[in-house]
Amino acid sequence: MPKKPSRSKLVKNLDTVFSKYIRISNADKSGYCTCVTCSVVKHWKEIQAGHFMSRKHYSTRWDETNVKPQCIGCNMFKQGEQYKYSLFLGKDASEVLYLKSKETVKFTNYELEEMIKDYSDKLKSIT
Repeated sequence: MPKKPSRSKLVKNLDTVFSKYIRISNADKSGYCTCVTCSVVKHWKEIQAGHFMSRKHYSTRWDETNVKPQCIGCNMFKQGEQYKYSLFLGKDASEVLYLKSKETVKFTNYELEEMIKDYSDKLKSIT
């Protein structure tokens, strides 16, 4: 019987497939995305999946509203440009995500596996 993947491995796999989905689903037909905080345009492979509320909050970590394309400059070197990100999202969505991020969520390994499968299927449908 094959060994079950560790929780950390499941989280890493979900992060990978989710990030790819966010970037590709927000790209144009040529594969280019626009950074939501500075409007720079880059190929989806050269842009990151930036989180409005930090990835440390599992309740919003894989929420499609919370994660949008961001250039490395905004996402990493400017700590996500959260204020500009909030302007992009709008006051209502920003407040909803803020409140949701405060919820305590513990996904089971099964739920993580299901999300990996769901986002893998979504990716296949758009690529």
